[in-house]
Amino acid sequence: MPKIERRPRLTAARKLELYLATRTPEAPVGEILRQYGAHLEDLRQIERVVESSALAGLKAQAHHGRQPTDLSPERLQQLEQELAEKTYALAELSVAFTLLEKKDRAESQAHFQARSSRPVSNK
Repeated sequence: MPKIERRPRLTAARKLELYLATRTPEAPVGEILRQYGAHLEDLRQIERVVESSALAGLKAQAHHGRQPTDLSPERLQQLEQELAEKTYALAELSVAFTLLEKKDRAESQAHFQARSSRPVSNK
């Protein structure tokens, strides 16, 4: 029974290595693909992912400006506290809005019933 040769798993790090190894114009692409146990279609897919991810990262960086470099535990706790306060306030507003809608519907229904129960006068 012949031994089945398994392709080594292409992790994200190995895919990036493969991508970088094939970037030079004189790179022996076929040999590199054999070393990594990959096919040309695998390389094309990796190229598409790397290039689209790079573009997305550059766009995000341009739109969001500089990312915070220091996120201390104190700052994280402060942000979590602010989030909790805002979540609680939103919940309170949601309850108040629901109660107002319910009251408005009840008043509207009472007004409708009062109008329909009045006798119509003939002039």
